[in-house]
Amino acid sequence: MGNERELDQIDRDILFHLQQDGRLTNVELARRVGLTPPPCLRRVKRLEESGIITGYRARINPEAAGRGLEVIVSIEVSVSDLKTLEGLETTIAAYEEVVEFRRLFGTPDYHLRVLVADYAAYEAFQTGKIIGIPGVARVISQPTMKKIKVTD
Repeated sequence: MGNERELDQIDRDILFHLQQDGRLTNVELARRVGLTPPPCLRRVKRLEESGIITGYRARINPEAAGRGLEVIVSIEVSVSDLKTLEGLETTIAAYEEVVEFRRLFGTPDYHLRVLVADYAAYEAFQTGKIIGIPGVARVISQPTMKKIKVTD
């Protein structure tokens, strides 16, 4: 947090409970962290204003939404010019199937998490959208067998 004050245990408790259920009312959140509602709300507002809380969202069950196959994809590139890499990143980031996209140090160069309906949909995604992007040298796909722990 730089020059801002450190998070205390109550701030950490607030963050924990909001990560578990972002729809908690302020009254319920205050009860869980041992505060009255007004100071709890002030703390939440401060956490939002300082950029620690960046937003609230719904968690979607991928299977129920027709995207039950998760594939971890590693991409190695064959170029190092910035324009080609920026084009590759812009193209891949725009795909709805890509729910996580990271550039890495070392090999592979990129890591993706892709959600699709099934293997046929993934094959169409890989062959129709990934292979052929300028700079892509190698694509390694690993379908997820089982999720052990996911926090986000």
